[in-house]
Amino acid sequence: MTTTKVAITIDSSLLAELDRLVAQQVFANRSKAIQEALADKLTRMRRHRLARESAKLSPVDEQALAEEQFEQDSAQWPVY
Repeated sequence: MTTTKVAITIDSSLLAELDRLVAQQVFANRSKAIQEALADKLTRMRRHRLARESAKLSPVDEQALAEEQFEQDSAQWPVY
């Protein structure tokens, strides 16, 4: 994985807490902790977006589409 160095500004109390976690070997270093936190946050945001978009779907319309496709597909199935 290619990495890029960036500079960030962080609240001093948050940094102190992060340093305690690094000292306790919860994380190997600050960079690893921030990478993991950012990856986790982005994953949660993607899931939240998926949930929001899914909530926009109409269950009745989706069921009708599924049944329509099933009828079309089942007409092509071989008879056993």
